[in-house]
Amino acid sequence: MTATNLDSVIREMAGGAQATPVVSRQAALLNAGALQNAIFMSSHVAIIATDEKGIIQLFNAGAERMLGYTAAEVVNKLTPSHISDPQEALARSVLMSREFAAAIAPGLEALSYKAARAIEDVYELTYIHQDGTRLPATVSVTALRDAGEKIIGYLLISTDNSAHKKIAEQLRWSEGSFHLMVDSVTDYAIVMLDTGGHVLSWNSGAERIKGYGAAEIVGQHCSRFYPQRDVERGAPQRDLEVAAADGRFEQEGWRVRRDGSTFWANVVSTAIRDDHGRQRGFAQVTRDLTQRRQVEMEIAKTKAVAEKASMANAEFLSGMSYQLRTSLNAILGFAQLIESDLPPPTPAQKESVSKIVQAGWYLMELINEILDLAMIESGRLSWSLEPMALADVMLECKAAVEPRAQKSGIRMAFPKIDGACFIKADRTRTKQVLVSLLSNAVKYNRAGGSVVVECRISAPQRIRVSVTDTGAGMTAEQLDQLFRPFSRIGQDTSAAAGAGIGLVVTKRLVELMGGAIGVRSQVGKGSVFWIELVTAEAPQLPGGDAELIRLAEPKAGGATALRTVLYVEDNPANLQLVEQIIARRPDMHLVSARTGPQGIALAHSARPDVILMDINLPGMSGIKAMQILRAESVTAHIPVVALSANALPRDIKRGLEAGFFRYLTKPIKVADFMATLDVALTHADQEASRRA
Repeated sequence: MTATNLDSVIREMAGGAQATPVVSRQAALLNAGALQNAIFMSSHVAIIATDEKGIIQLFNAGAERMLGYTAAEVVNKLTPSHISDPQEALARSVLMSREFAAAIAPGLEALSYKAARAIEDVYELTYIHQDGTRLPATVSVTALRDAGEKIIGYLLISTDNSAHKKIAEQLRWSEGSFHLMVDSVTDYAIVMLDTGGHVLSWNSGAERIKGYGAAEIVGQHCSRFYPQRDVERGAPQRDLEVAAADGRFEQEGWRVRRDGSTFWANVVSTAIRDDHGRQRGFAQVTRDLTQRRQVEMEIAKTKAVAEKASMANAEFLSGMSYQLRTSLNAILGFAQLIESDLPPPTPAQKESVSKIVQAGWYLMELINEILDLAMIESGRLSWSLEPMALADVMLECKAAVEPRAQKSGIRMAFPKIDGACFIKADRTRTKQVLVSLLSNAVKYNRAGGSVVVECRISAPQRIRVSVTDTGAGMTAEQLDQLFRPFSRIGQDTSAAAGAGIGLVVTKRLVELMGGAIGVRSQVGKGSVFWIELVTAEAPQLPGGDAELIRLAEPKAGGATALRTVLYVEDNPANLQLVEQIIARRPDMHLVSARTGPQGIALAHSARPDVILMDINLPGMSGIKAMQILRAESVTAHIPVVALSANALPRDIKRGLEAGFFRYLTKPIKVADFMATLDVALTHADQEASRRA
């Protein structure tokens, strides 16, 4: 019976209800006779009738069979919305709201909107069976009216759509999915596999890439495309299991063609599931990336060669630095001794020695800058970003530069920095950057000029340090060349020495620490160089203050017992220099050895108070010799001070981590050398007291 005929029957039923208004709506709906009973008892069509509020009043045998509920479980208790997919109901209300330009709510309003306006309403929905399974259905909704055309309920006639859906799904699987694998695609191998990994379909791209024709490969297992070693370790099955679990699996690896040759492939395996989430198979898309891999390998090989060359260059520079430092150690060391000799040198001699010292330290600065630049360019520069107090770093820089400024009549003004102001940077490199900017401000200033240092917060988590000088200033053209290597600005008008490397190194160091650098200048008025550094929270220090060791005053007087210093050094000039320095201290006595084993033996016999150790010794290195001394009970307490031309930050860090008490670099600064000896002797006295 059609929906229209059934509607006529219901109208007759409704007429009975109008004649007896005191009878319940349910009784009115049931008072339709044998024809009505036959329709409602049909087991092939689900018929549901509701009252005007959407509450189910009738639930026929077909509805019970289709949906699993009994009439007693739903009548006067549920609405059709309770047994249908809520997401579909929401989507239907949205679509109808757009169609009728009205706000139509899910539930009864969406269900009855068309029927209440005598508009045919047939659509597909999904019922939720009592056991939780989903049941696709086609439903027709009709409004039930009494003799006065007043709506007294709604009639839903539904048919099971499962068979139709299943056929459509199978058709979509056998035709729709495969149509996506366009056979004209030749750059990709597109293959369908069943759940066991056997080939179901094979496109022309697969034939071109893998060499098999469809007739000979369909039905074969996908493991045929894997190298034997991968098959033996279960890779084919594992790859499918990952795709099934995650929905998709992508990898690159070797695959095998029909002729046994291999190619580098990108393979994407996608799990194919039906609407119920059941596994139906896999789709695999494969690309031949052999040519790309060869290019990448060539690039990697070229990069490795370049890195090797860069490393060799850095090692060469490091070696040259060591040799130059060793030579400069003798030049500067003896020059410093002559400057402070007794009787003092003549004025002419003093001036000559002063020029030697000045040129030597300039050459040392140049070596450091060239080496730093080479290490930065090769990517081998080491640094450690840690929280540190800016005030402490600035104080050290002030102590390093202010005496030089005073000699030139340059006034320097430093800000008072809050002790709670911390930056995240490498301490050594930060000092190097600030000393470079301060030194340039002094070097390129005018006589009687000034240098002003300022600090301020420039942005969130950024602090700016500015260095303002009263020098000659620079033009826009000069500023453009400022950070180019070996570009000396104003070299024709300035007598200041420089190779044009310092600012390049400074810029690279600041950027490596996450900061920025800039400059502004005005000809005739001076320049302002600024750097921005990243701020940091104050570090959490362990309880207690760090132990402070005061520098001991040099011991003097003939009655004082001699302190023995052992120097292990193979370079005669360096040994002679230290001998002459120690000779000026009447409280010290120097003994020496040329090799590590000799030094160890002499340490056992002489029991020195302090040991000075070169690093690059013949045969056994100074580090190895020091470690042997530290491991033996009779010498473990003796402080060992490294004295080496290996002056890279990594060399110093490695030496201190190995166990050296202090690490001094060549060329020697006599004052620093003596101060370190005094600290070492104080430590030796403390150790002796502790052991007594």
